[in-house]
Amino acid sequence: MPEVPAHPGRWARIAEGRPTRATMRPVTAPADPFAVRNVRHAYDTVAEDYAARLPDTRAEAALDLAMVDAFASAVTGDGGARVLDAGCGAGRMSRYLADRGCRVEGVDLSPGMVAMARRDHPDLTFVVGSLSALPYPDGRFDGVMLWYSIIHTPPADQARIVEEAARVVRPGGHLLVGFQSGEGARDVSASYRRLGHEVVLRRHLYTADQVAARLDAAGVGETARLVRRPQGEEKEDQAFVLARRDAVRGA
Repeated sequence: MPEVPAHPGRWARIAEGRPTRATMRPVTAPADPFAVRNVRHAYDTVAEDYAARLPDTRAEAALDLAMVDAFASAVTGDGGARVLDAGCGAGRMSRYLADRGCRVEGVDLSPGMVAMARRDHPDLTFVVGSLSALPYPDGRFDGVMLWYSIIHTPPADQARIVEEAARVVRPGGHLLVGFQSGEGARDVSASYRRLGHEVVLRRHLYTADQVAARLDAAGVGETARLVRRPQGEEKEDQAFVLARRDAVRGA
């Protein structure tokens, strides 16, 4: 078995070798329900194994965590603390943020993953929900983190994910997005089967420019990015975009 995987989404990365209702504005067309069901089923299937094999941030590189630290510092430095871990999986990154002074809530599409998060981090709040229809009011959070949680969403549905993240962060609040960098898509089903899990799952690659452009279109301007080369058994570059919502957005 390769080294344990990271965030939901990074599990696929490891498997290949190393590899989340109140007032809502209208957004783009809803996500493909078939793809959504596949993702939910996949992470429900692997949830218990995932939580056991990856209870912490051991799969992250130091540079990756430096971007998370920068995000947490930006949020708390602005006098805020409420953060949404959007696509929280089993809650390991929620714990990391909480240990850095954030008041974290987590949301994930997979009931199985949320059950693991509630079990392992009972002091934090986790709910089942879709990133394309977040169950929160406008401007609820000081920051939103999408840590490898956009990668199973195809290009046609990316704008909706970003718009929802922008909607629930307050004006002046911060967003952090982590993802594998590149183009096209990878069928990671066979990789999961080699780990004993019968799932159907695709992983989509995006460039930092593409993600930054989607954020900008939603009124969230890039403040920093990091793109690093693959380490260990990783096959793609890893990218991280830190951004801030326009203070006047929606005014």
